[in-house]
Parts: sequence; structure tokens; C-alpha cells
Amino acid sequence: QVQLVESGGGLVQPGGSLRLSCTASGQTFSRLTIAWFRQTPGKERAFVAAIRSTRTTHYADSVKGRFTISRDNAKNTVYLQMNSLTTDDTAIYYCAGDTGIILSSIPYATNYDYWGQGTQVTVSS
Repeated sequence: QVQLVESGGGLVQPGGSLRLSCTASGQTFSRLTIAWFRQTPGKERAFVAAIRSTRTTHYADSVKGRFTISRDNAKNTVYLQMNSLTTDDTAIYYCAGDTGIILSSIPYATNYDYWGQGTQVTVSS
């Protein structure tokens, strides 16, 4: 079993930055692919970014060049650095994890067995 806990959400003005953290426990962290998804009311969870055990990264087109995902295996933590935030980035952000996810499956929430509780990010002036 894997437990994931997100932190770092909050209120930020447009153009600002936030860094989200996802800390894991319960299984060998370095083997996990960790992804970030986000969800707004009435919509399905949308892929944001992912980092594999090899440290290969993947991003949704909407966040490329603005968001950076990284991992610190010594701290069992994945970070999502979010810059140049816009109101469209407002959502609940969830981290998800699993092992053995193939490349084509990375953007799909149904492929992840482990989820955090979510953290709210609000971009507003």
C-alpha cells in the first residue's frame, strides 16, 4: 500500500507561483510513477504532469513551459513548481502514484491505484 499526501496549495494572484508537494509512504518510493491531476467542479480529473522512476517527465500541453515536476527520492517527495499561473489553473490538485505504468497510460487517471486527498489551488486577483 502507498499513502500520498499533498501540500502547498493556496491562493495566489495571476502571474504568481506556487510549489506543490506530494509525499509518499508505504512502498519503495523510487519505483513509483507519480503524476499530478487537477479537477474543477463538474469536470473529470485532467492530467497535468508526471515523473517516472527514471526521472523522465511528461506534461500536459497547457502547462508546458510553466510547470516543472521533480522528485527527491531521499525525501519520498515529488514537487510541482507552478509559475505564471492563470485563473485557468484554479482547481483541486491531486497526486497519484503507481508502478508499472506504461508510457501511453500516463495521462489517464484510471491507471493509478494510489491517490492523495487533494489540495486547492486558487488563482485570483
